[in-house]
Amino acid sequence: MFSKLERKIAFRYLAAKKRGFGSVISWVSLIGIMLGVATLIVVMSVMGGFHDTLLNRIIGMNGHVVVYHQDGVITDYDFLIDKMRQNKVVAARTTSIVPIAEGQAMATANGNSSGAMIRGIRMSDLAAKSASGTRIYGKQLSQIRDGELVAGSSLTRSLGVSMGDNISLVSAAGATPTPFGTMPRIMAYPVMASFFMGMYEYDSGYIFMPLETAQKYLNIGGGATHIDLFLRNPEDTSAVMAALGRLLPDGFVVRDWRDLNRGFVGALQVESNVMFLILMLIVIVAAFNIVSSLVMLVKDKNKDIAVLRTFGVSRRAMMKIFILSGTSIGVIGAFFGTVLGVLIAVYVEPIRKFFQVLTGRDLFPAELYYLSELPSKLVPATVAGIAVLAVALAFLATLYPAWKAANTDPVDVLRNE
Repeated sequence: MFSKLERKIAFRYLAAKKRGFGSVISWVSLIGIMLGVATLIVVMSVMGGFHDTLLNRIIGMNGHVVVYHQDGVITDYDFLIDKMRQNKVVAARTTSIVPIAEGQAMATANGNSSGAMIRGIRMSDLAAKSASGTRIYGKQLSQIRDGELVAGSSLTRSLGVSMGDNISLVSAAGATPTPFGTMPRIMAYPVMASFFMGMYEYDSGYIFMPLETAQKYLNIGGGATHIDLFLRNPEDTSAVMAALGRLLPDGFVVRDWRDLNRGFVGALQVESNVMFLILMLIVIVAAFNIVSSLVMLVKDKNKDIAVLRTFGVSRRAMMKIFILSGTSIGVIGAFFGTVLGVLIAVYVEPIRKFFQVLTGRDLFPAELYYLSELPSKLVPATVAGIAVLAVALAFLATLYPAWKAANTDPVDVLRNE
C-alpha cells in the first residue's frame, strides 16, 4: 500500500522537531486521542456493566414474563401453572413458573421504621433464584418455616434487628373494619435469615416469607397476586406472551420485563448513547489538532515537496506520505488509549476503592446507584470499534492537508526561492 520511499519520508516528517511528532500540537493530538479512546472504553464498559448487572438482578428476582389478573388475585394458580407447563411453546422456553403473593407494608422494630415490599414465595423457588450471587446469613432458605422472615441485610441494619428478633409489619392490605374506622393489619414475625444481593433496592426494601405466610398476612386466602415465568432466554418473550394470550381466559394480563421496566431500560440506553457522543468529541477535537499540525507541516515543507515533485514523485505519492504521517499519530494514540482504557476498565473497582480511601469520601453510594460496587463489562467488539473509529477520524483529518500537499505547484514554489 505504501512504498518504501513513502514510508521513509512520512516517518522522517513525523519525527521532525519543528512541525512533526516532536511538536507540541502533535503531542496534544496524540494525548487527546489516547485520553479520548481510554475514556470511551472505560465509560462504555461501566455503562455496559451497569446495564447488565441491574437488569440481571432486577429481572433475576422478577419474572421475565408476569401474569396478572384484573381482579388483583389469582385464586387457581396451581391449575393455571399446570396448563402453562403442558403448553409446548411455554414449556420449551421456561425454566420455572413461580406463584407470588406481594404487597407493601411498613416494617418497624426497636423504634425504627422503614417501607418494605413483602413477597411471599415458596422457599424452594427463592433458593433456586438466589443460588448465584446472593449471600444468605442465618438459617438456610430450605429451613425457613411458616411465620418466619428473610429480610434484606441493609433493612435489618436500619431496623437494628438480629437473627431471631421480631419485625412488626403494618399493612393496609387485609385491613380490618371496626366501628372506629379501618384498622391496618399488624403482625410480628421473627427474622431468621437475611440476604445480600448487592443491589440496594432489594437489600434495603424487601422481605421474603413463605407463600402461605404471605397469603395469610395479605388476607388473600389461597391466592397469588401474580405468576412469574422465568425463561431460558430473557429476550425470547414474544412467543411465550403470544402462547399465554391464547391459553389464558379473559381477565388475565400478560406483561414482560421490558414493559415492567420500560422507563429504566430506556433511560439506560439513552444515557449510554449520550455519553458516547459527548466523549467522542474529545477524539474529534484531537483529530482537528492533527489537521492544524499537518497544515503547518505542509507549509513548512513546501520547498521539500516542490523538490520531490520535480524528482518525479507523483501527487498520489505525496498524498500518501502525509496521510501516513498524520494517521500514525492516530494509530499510536488509539493503541495506547486502548491499553490504558482496558486496564482501567478491568481494575475499575480497586481503583475506586483506592481513591475512596485516599479522599475519605464514598465515591459510589449504594443509595444513589443501587449497587454496592462499581460494575464493568468489557466487550471486545466495542473496544475494537472505538479504536477503529479513532483511527478513522485521524485518517479523515489528514485528507485536506494531504490534498493541499499533493496540489502544491513546484514551479511557483521554486520560482520564489
